[in-house]
Amino acid sequence: MRPDQVVRHATTPLTAPVYPPRATRFTDREYLNVVYRTDPEALRAVVPEPLEIDEPLVRFEVMRMNEVDGFGPYVEAGQVVPVRYGDEEGEYLHAMYLDSFAATAAGRELSAYPKVMGAPRLFTEAGTLVGTLDHGSQRVATATMAYKWEPMDPAEAREQITVPTYGVKIVPDYDGGLRVCDLVRTRITDVTVKEAWTGPARLQLNAHVMAPLADLPVLEVVSAGHILTDLTLSPAAPVHDYLAERRRAA
Repeated sequence: MRPDQVVRHATTPLTAPVYPPRATRFTDREYLNVVYRTDPEALRAVVPEPLEIDEPLVRFEVMRMNEVDGFGPYVEAGQVVPVRYGDEEGEYLHAMYLDSFAATAAGRELSAYPKVMGAPRLFTEAGTLVGTLDHGSQRVATATMAYKWEPMDPAEAREQITVPTYGVKIVPDYDGGLRVCDLVRTRITDVTVKEAWTGPARLQLNAHVMAPLADLPVLEVVSAGHILTDLTLSPAAPVHDYLAERRRAA
């Protein structure tokens, strides 16, 4: 393989690409979102500056991707934190657990999604929407919501899906240091809300060293939503360079 052919490839291994290097379209992407109040000091310990926290809230989410270009169906679960960057309100992507290696690799390499492998599920049982996350054989999280209890305003659902999101992009260097350490921003703008519901919900988190969701304990469930959408992911862009900040401070 000639050098000019090598640089045309976007992923490794060169002869068996893991994911397509283009915008991903989701059809019938289904969300279970549970917003809860947590310990403010625990939250400050994990949200990086210059992001700011106005309220000690966390959103636990389980997403079932029913049809995804280039990947096929998979399920994802994680935690996001409402934050503020300057005058803009958004969410910080704290943790994501997927049952698809390709989607995990794409999220980490193409953007700044903090994705690792896990075993999430989203299903309906006995009039209840149930979202779970397992790590190996151990149950890490269980969320339950009354199934299609009360309609949610589609505009409110769209606002939840299209909030700007922030994450930390880290690329190690060959000498053990860092080549890239950026705060990046992305925002979903191409979205169609097909269904939206709200209702009573509960959330239980269990301590696990490799999936430490319980480090942000559940003090009070604030709200819950069940949303079905079609959407396309948008590219991420850096908004803050931590390495440049360190160089200026040196």
